[in-house]
This record gives sequence, structure tokens and C-alpha cells, in this order.
Amino acid sequence: MKIFALQSLAGGFLDEDLKNFNKVFDDWCVQFESLEDAQLILDSLTDNGHIKIVEITPLSYPKYFFPKLQGITHATREHEGKIICIVEPQMGMSFRIAICDLQTKKVRVLGTRYKNTLSVEVAFANLAFEL
Repeated sequence: MKIFALQSLAGGFLDEDLKNFNKVFDDWCVQFESLEDAQLILDSLTDNGHIKIVEITPLSYPKYFFPKLQGITHATREHEGKIICIVEPQMGMSFRIAICDLQTKKVRVLGTRYKNTLSVEVAFANLAFEL
């Protein structure tokens, strides 16, 4: 499961008007099912030297594929058909682990709260929790 988008080298994704860039990738951004389609549009733009084609996947941009995923995503990993994320629900809050199911699009945030990055990274790396 992947899509392609046009991104400014300065950051931001090309909006559907083909002139403005959104800081966050959302439904208003131009998206393509194939690299070839993205390249056709990129070639048609006059200022295409400052734009690149990027691949958007559940691992690279989980919030787009799982809109119920809230907070800042710090890391992602795929395991057994699920996307496992380290999330910080709000700036400065304890870290949590979210399990996002690719087939059902459901998001489950585990109850354990991690105070520092080291403790959540150990749990994340070892997958020492119940999927």
C-alpha cells in the first residue's frame, strides 16, 4: 500500500491547486497511484526544479493512513501486518505505543506510559508487548 506525492525541497506537499504547499500531507494534497503519473504532472509544472516525488506509505506517514492516530509519531515499524508506532499524544506527555492494523484501519494505543525515550525504545525494539 503506497501512494506518491509531490514535495517541495523546502518542505510541504503540493496542494490540489498545483501552486501551494501544505506543511502536512492530507486529503487536499495531490496524490498519485503510480510513479509514472506523478512524473507526468511534475514534468508539466514550470518550476519543477524545486519539487521532488516522494513515496507515502503507512511506515513513512502513518497519520495519513490511520486518521485516528493522534499526537507526534516518533518511529514506526511493521510487524505481523501491523504498523507499530511510538507516539507522544501531546508535546511533553509520556510516550505510548500504538498498534495500527493495516486491514481494519483500527488504532489501538497501549496503556503503558513511558517517561523517557530509552524505555519506550527498548519496548519498541523488542516488541515486548501483546499485539
